[in-house]
Amino acid sequence: MLAARASTLRSAGRFVSVVGIGSYGVMQGSHHMSSPPKTLAEGTTRQQHISDLGRHPTCLVVHTIDIIFPTLEATVRVIRLLKTAALIAVDYKTADWFSTTLDDDASYWEKEVTRRLQVLDEAQNIYTKDSHSELDKHLRLEAKAHEKKAMQDAAKDLTFAQEQLSLHPSNSSRIHRKAANRLLKLCHENKGVYIKVGQHLAQLDYLVPDEYTQVLSALFDNNPRTSYDQVRLVVRQDLNQDIDELWDNFDPEPIASASLAQVHVAYDKATGKKLAVKIQHYGLRETSAGDLFALVNVVRQAERLFDGFTWGWLADEIAPHLPKELDFINEGRNAERAAGNLKQTGNLACVVPKILWEQSSSRVLTMEFEEGFNVTDVDAIRKAGLRERDVARLVSAVFGSQVFLSGAVHCDPHPANVLLRANKGKPEIVLLDHGLYRELDPDFRLRYANLWQSLMLADLDGIKAACRSLNVESSYPLFAAMLTARPFDEMIERSKRKSLRQAAQAGDRADQAVIRNYAQRYMADIFELLGTLPRQMLLLLKMNDCLRHIDYKLGSPTNTLVVSGAYAARAVYESKIYNTNVSWADKWMAWWDYVRVLFRVRLHDTTAWLLQI
Repeated sequence: MLAARASTLRSAGRFVSVVGIGSYGVMQGSHHMSSPPKTLAEGTTRQQHISDLGRHPTCLVVHTIDIIFPTLEATVRVIRLLKTAALIAVDYKTADWFSTTLDDDASYWEKEVTRRLQVLDEAQNIYTKDSHSELDKHLRLEAKAHEKKAMQDAAKDLTFAQEQLSLHPSNSSRIHRKAANRLLKLCHENKGVYIKVGQHLAQLDYLVPDEYTQVLSALFDNNPRTSYDQVRLVVRQDLNQDIDELWDNFDPEPIASASLAQVHVAYDKATGKKLAVKIQHYGLRETSAGDLFALVNVVRQAERLFDGFTWGWLADEIAPHLPKELDFINEGRNAERAAGNLKQTGNLACVVPKILWEQSSSRVLTMEFEEGFNVTDVDAIRKAGLRERDVARLVSAVFGSQVFLSGAVHCDPHPANVLLRANKGKPEIVLLDHGLYRELDPDFRLRYANLWQSLMLADLDGIKAACRSLNVESSYPLFAAMLTARPFDEMIERSKRKSLRQAAQAGDRADQAVIRNYAQRYMADIFELLGTLPRQMLLLLKMNDCLRHIDYKLGSPTNTLVVSGAYAARAVYESKIYNTNVSWADKWMAWWDYVRVLFRVRLHDTTAWLLQI
């Protein structure tokens, strides 16, 4: 419909080039510039804009149409949202009232999953209790080791039962998958903001059922595309030139399409260089505010209607940041800053595509094309002669440097935004999509660094103190498990052994079953915790979800906790050594503490390398 309307306007000779349609950051004036361009709000007042529309009746008609159509479309999306929410609620209520008859195998394994889940729950309760105080140290350690083995065996039994049940879907699995497919359909139909939210849900591995993460993961690869006519319209509106005037060999077919934009290949007219042109989906800028309003209000109503539904924190965090993602000028600035920070904080093997400002605007971002393949493509990694362990270390190092050293953090590192390539036999990352960044204030960054250093060293007192500084009191074991994706009892064991080495790989399915059971048991506590954490923490948790997903896809080949912890330790050290209010004696102690941490990290890395030879 939109493409037809644009085509009609062009054929009538009424293509708008005098004034951009709308007043949401539309480009004005010449497109030749070497720095971030100005928006309408910076270059033209609303009164001047309205006056221009009055002098150009055709512009006024188009302007009015571009208000009415997005409004009507937003209304349709709200109706779809309400319909989907109602259908999902009915599905779950109906499942409570009526149960479908299962075949014998499915019925057996469903009962077995329930029974083995109870066994694991009991084993976890026993293991986590501070018991056997009447025994001497040697016997007490033996008793706890026996309890841990019982918990691990129960987790393995549960994992096996769940695998068998997946071959014979249960009633709960069917209803979860049905609801997830309803959400997937809603995201594909409503596009934009809805796809963004759906992608985030797909990465909450431990908080939502597997069926949701499996179904919604399709949103990372299969997104709706904007027609070529609409692409030309966006470019003309923002840059006041046609595509053929700006670039050579512009490919009408996008090479990638995401929730907010799609990317086309083109070539620079002056240099012939291959370019990537990111173009925002047509109409998204005008409708995103209404979509966010609808989503937030539906979530709020669901919180009132359904006990235990406390996802308001997600809506509160996404809402203020989405408008920034829609401004590609902001994204370009983030990209340039990220490139500079990465060079300053360690010269890591990470490339950020160069921005071409003279061909960019609030909805069009032109950058040099950087080759690479998906960071989770294990076959491609091996064909390139790289090792998964080195890739995982590099990913952790790049984002560790952002979080703990520069404080400007890329908060959307899902696999499509982190490409990989070989450079002289070593991995090199190409970091894309810099729209969603979070600026950490220095005080918060230091508190967070203290926490991660303590997590790496298994310093229980340090973990408690750092969590307390972040408004986390009694739930600190749960918070630590959420950050590290490791059971807190492992932290206790490492504390006793004075070791940085994890007892088992985080990718182990039985180990994941233990963590998932903790998360499900303390679901209410998790949501309460998310509601009390500093706002800066929520996007960091989203980033952690993305990075954990990448790590799992790579097979969790290295101890990423140590990689991130080493950057956190550096941040703690630098905060003291460069502080003029700290005495020289304290600076010397800070240096000595940091040297000891680095020694333990090097020893851990050497041991891990020897064990893999």
